[in-house]
Amino acid sequence: MATKRGSGHGAGHGYARSDRVAEQIRRELADLLRFHLKDLRIAPKLTLVTLTAVEVTADYAHAKVFYTSLADPAANEMIAAGLQHSATFLRRELGRRVRIHHVPELHFVFDPSVQEGSRLSKLIDEAVESDKKLQDE
Repeated sequence: MATKRGSGHGAGHGYARSDRVAEQIRRELADLLRFHLKDLRIAPKLTLVTLTAVEVTADYAHAKVFYTSLADPAANEMIAAGLQHSATFLRRELGRRVRIHHVPELHFVFDPSVQEGSRLSKLIDEAVESDKKLQDE
Protein backbone atom coordinates (compact mmCIF):
# COMPACT_ATOMS: atom_id res chain seq x y z
CA MET A 1 0.00 0.00 0.00
CA ALA A 2 0.99 3.65 0.01
CA THR A 3 4.12 4.38 2.02
CA LYS A 4 6.46 7.30 2.64
CA ARG A 5 9.81 7.33 0.90
CA GLY A 6 12.99 8.06 2.78
CA SER A 7 15.48 8.42 -0.05
CA GLY A 8 15.88 8.26 -3.78
CA HIS A 9 13.76 9.92 -6.44
CA GLY A 10 11.00 12.07 -4.96
CA ALA A 11 12.50 12.10 -1.47
CA GLY A 12 12.56 15.88 -1.46
CA HIS A 13 8.77 15.86 -1.65
CA GLY A 14 8.45 13.63 1.43
CA TYR A 15 5.77 11.30 0.10
CA ALA A 16 5.44 8.68 -2.60
CA ARG A 17 3.17 9.53 -5.52
CA SER A 18 0.66 6.94 -4.31
CA ASP A 19 0.38 8.82 -0.99
CA ARG A 20 -0.34 12.08 -2.80
CA VAL A 21 -2.90 10.39 -5.05
CA ALA A 22 -4.56 8.71 -2.05
CA GLU A 23 -4.83 12.04 -0.23
CA GLN A 24 -6.25 13.76 -3.32
CA ILE A 25 -8.80 10.95 -3.70
CA ARG A 26 -9.78 11.37 -0.02
CA ARG A 27 -10.25 15.14 -0.42
CA GLU A 28 -12.24 14.81 -3.64
CA LEU A 29 -14.46 12.04 -2.25
CA ALA A 30 -15.13 14.09 0.88
CA ASP A 31 -16.27 16.98 -1.32
CA LEU A 32 -18.41 14.70 -3.48
CA LEU A 33 -20.06 13.11 -0.45
CA ARG A 34 -20.74 16.42 1.21
CA PHE A 35 -21.96 18.49 -1.73
CA HIS A 36 -22.80 16.30 -4.72
CA LEU A 37 -24.28 12.99 -3.59
CA LYS A 38 -28.05 13.24 -3.82
CA ASP A 39 -29.03 9.73 -2.69
CA LEU A 40 -31.92 10.52 -0.34
CA ARG A 41 -31.51 7.21 1.47
CA ILE A 42 -28.16 8.24 2.94
CA ALA A 43 -27.64 11.95 2.18
CA PRO A 44 -28.94 13.10 5.60
CA LYS A 45 -26.53 10.71 7.35
CA LEU A 46 -23.51 11.76 5.28
CA THR A 47 -23.05 14.92 7.31
CA LEU A 48 -21.98 12.55 10.10
CA VAL A 49 -19.51 10.63 7.91
CA THR A 50 -15.79 11.43 7.83
CA LEU A 51 -13.29 9.87 5.45
CA THR A 52 -10.30 8.99 7.61
CA ALA A 53 -7.91 7.53 5.03
CA VAL A 54 -7.52 6.10 1.55
CA GLU A 55 -5.11 3.33 0.58
CA VAL A 56 -4.46 2.68 -3.10
CA THR A 57 -2.82 -0.39 -4.58
CA ALA A 58 0.43 0.09 -6.45
CA ASP A 59 -1.34 -0.29 -9.81
CA TYR A 60 -4.15 2.10 -8.78
CA ALA A 61 -6.73 -0.61 -9.58
CA HIS A 62 -8.30 -0.53 -6.11
CA ALA A 63 -8.70 1.97 -3.31
CA LYS A 64 -9.81 1.21 0.23
CA VAL A 65 -11.70 4.22 1.52
CA PHE A 66 -11.83 4.21 5.31
CA TYR A 67 -14.66 6.13 6.90
CA THR A 68 -16.13 6.68 10.32
CA SER A 69 -19.53 7.88 11.39
CA LEU A 70 -20.96 9.67 14.37
CA ALA A 71 -24.43 8.47 13.40
CA ASP A 72 -26.34 6.00 15.50
CA PRO A 73 -24.56 2.63 15.17
CA ALA A 74 -27.81 1.20 13.77
CA ALA A 75 -27.41 3.56 10.79
CA ASN A 76 -23.92 2.28 9.93
CA GLU A 77 -25.26 -0.63 7.90
CA MET A 78 -27.44 1.73 5.86
CA ILE A 79 -24.49 4.11 5.36
CA ALA A 80 -22.22 1.24 4.22
CA ALA A 81 -24.84 0.03 1.73
CA GLY A 82 -25.40 3.58 0.46
CA LEU A 83 -21.70 4.21 -0.04
CA GLN A 84 -21.27 0.94 -1.95
CA HIS A 85 -24.34 1.75 -4.04
CA SER A 86 -22.86 5.18 -4.85
CA ALA A 87 -19.37 3.86 -5.64
CA THR A 88 -19.90 3.88 -9.43
CA PHE A 89 -21.08 7.50 -9.42
CA LEU A 90 -18.23 8.52 -7.09
CA ARG A 91 -15.64 6.74 -9.25
CA ARG A 92 -16.93 8.43 -12.40
CA GLU A 93 -16.79 11.85 -10.73
CA LEU A 94 -13.28 11.12 -9.42
CA GLY A 95 -12.25 10.43 -13.02
CA ARG A 96 -13.28 13.97 -13.88
CA ARG A 97 -11.35 15.49 -10.98
CA VAL A 98 -8.20 13.39 -10.48
CA ARG A 99 -5.67 13.09 -13.30
CA ILE A 100 -4.54 9.47 -13.24
CA HIS A 101 -4.64 6.90 -16.02
CA HIS A 102 -6.81 4.45 -14.13
CA VAL A 103 -9.36 5.56 -11.53
CA PRO A 104 -9.39 2.87 -8.85
CA GLU A 105 -12.39 0.77 -7.93
CA LEU A 106 -13.64 2.06 -4.58
CA HIS A 107 -14.05 -0.23 -1.57
CA PHE A 108 -15.55 1.44 1.51
CA VAL A 109 -14.36 0.13 4.88
CA PHE A 110 -15.82 1.25 8.20
CA ASP A 111 -13.15 2.59 10.57
CA PRO A 112 -14.34 2.03 14.16
CA SER A 113 -11.52 4.09 15.73
CA VAL A 114 -13.67 7.17 16.49
CA GLN A 115 -16.45 5.12 18.07
CA GLU A 116 -13.90 3.10 20.02
CA GLY A 117 -12.19 6.30 21.19
CA SER A 118 -15.54 7.70 22.29
CA ARG A 119 -16.32 4.49 24.16
CA LEU A 120 -12.93 4.54 25.92
CA SER A 121 -13.33 8.22 26.80
CA LYS A 122 -16.71 7.48 28.36
CA LEU A 123 -15.19 4.62 30.39
CA ILE A 124 -12.41 6.91 31.62
CA ASP A 125 -14.93 9.59 32.60
CA GLU A 126 -16.97 6.98 34.51
CA ALA A 127 -13.84 5.72 36.30
CA VAL A 128 -12.83 9.27 37.29
CA GLU A 129 -16.34 9.98 38.57
CA SER A 130 -16.32 6.72 40.54
CA ASP A 131 -12.95 7.63 42.09
CA LYS A 132 -14.27 11.05 43.12
CA LYS A 133 -17.26 9.45 44.82
CA LEU A 134 -15.00 7.01 46.71
CA GLN A 135 -12.71 9.86 47.84
CA ASP A 136 -15.69 11.93 49.04
CA GLU A 137 -16.91 9.08 51.27
